[in-house]
Amino acid sequence: MTGLFDPTAPLTPSGNLRRRELVSRLASGGATASAMLAVTVLAVVISSVAQRGSSSLSLSFITKPPPLFGGSAGGIGPELVGTIILVALATAIAMPLGVLAALYVTEFAGGRAARLIRGVLDLMQGLPSIIVAVCVYGLLVADTGQSGYTASTALAIIMLPLIARSSQEVILLVPGNLREAAEALGIGRWRTIRGVVLPGALGGIMTGTILAVARAAGETAPMILLCSVFNPTIFATNPFTHQAIPNVPFEIFSLSEQADPSSFSRAWGSALVLLTFILLANFLARAVLARSRRRVVR
Repeated sequence: MTGLFDPTAPLTPSGNLRRRELVSRLASGGATASAMLAVTVLAVVISSVAQRGSSSLSLSFITKPPPLFGGSAGGIGPELVGTIILVALATAIAMPLGVLAALYVTEFAGGRAARLIRGVLDLMQGLPSIIVAVCVYGLLVADTGQSGYTASTALAIIMLPLIARSSQEVILLVPGNLREAAEALGIGRWRTIRGVVLPGALGGIMTGTILAVARAAGETAPMILLCSVFNPTIFATNPFTHQAIPNVPFEIFSLSEQADPSSFSRAWGSALVLLTFILLANFLARAVLARSRRRVVR
């Protein structure tokens, strides 16, 4: 009978199999092309910034203040120090809150509450930074004026969902039998979290924090509204005074709006310094994540 299946017959590719192979090749080729396109765009951006900004880069450019009345001399010393202070303060605000939120969602909250908090964090992660800046401006700046801590508050809001969501994922990767063993020994919940959960997830938490720092360091919209009226030649180190602190993102924006060719050169140099910091932060995050994974495997 011709309609019956013969198990001893050799396998031959059917039309359906050939179609699936074609779709698989097309999908694989599309994914490879997309990845190559992303790498190419990143390489073009890095090479373009490096080519235009390398001529301005020097030790004095990183350590000295900019010229008061324009010119090619000087650097971005106050802006670089101010950016470090603002991002450090934002990290000090966002990291504890993000880790605590992640612990609540993974260790304490029920199904509906956990889904609600995850949804809120996802919405916060998708908020444009300019909206965050406008909200902080209306709450903190409209009455008291610009200051360093208002800019750090906006950066902390931007960093919070990144840290919280990445911390949730790594906390969930901590083996459940470790929690069960601690409970079997009569150890309390918070002591289990401090002694078992957090040490096991520390590498992933640090990775998420470093990536959030890299994003916050390059945010320009909050700086334009919250921390833009400053003297660029003064090293300001106190973010809690009612005075804006020099920062690199706004300095790049300000220099790019000027008609002086030397200002464009300094803007490219500042962009190269900021891009280098962001790339190093991403590489550091990858290294920390790889090291934590090796420890978990062992």
